[in-house]
Amino acid sequence: VQLQASGGGLVQAGGSLSLSCASSGRSLSSAIVGWFRQAPGKEREFVATITRNSDMTYYGEAVRGRFTISRDSTKSTVYLQMNNLRPEDTAVYYCAATGRLGTQPRDYSIWGQGTQVTVSS
Repeated sequence: VQLQASGGGLVQAGGSLSLSCASSGRSLSSAIVGWFRQAPGKEREFVATITRNSDMTYYGEAVRGRFTISRDSTKSTVYLQMNNLRPEDTAVYYCAATGRLGTQPRDYSIWGQGTQVTVSS
């Protein structure tokens, strides 16, 4: 399975972006999928994760209430809707897949290449 994150870009503070995570090869429908982000000089940070059948979602404290994770099993795609963006949301955003629920990068075994999100003040 290879993951491809897309949808990043430059947006002003208060704006919105929608990221997508698609898989090539094996379907994502059997995996728990998470989003992480990493800003320059900082550790990779948990953003959100969603279970296989979308019955549970979890969010990092910094994004709760502003970001929404969802998935479309028919398209084998996971989305991250980001609203009310702040300059501190600037980072490279990665999607990752795992067979067990977790909020740490070590819990995820398959990673996409990342997409840059830049929020200007």
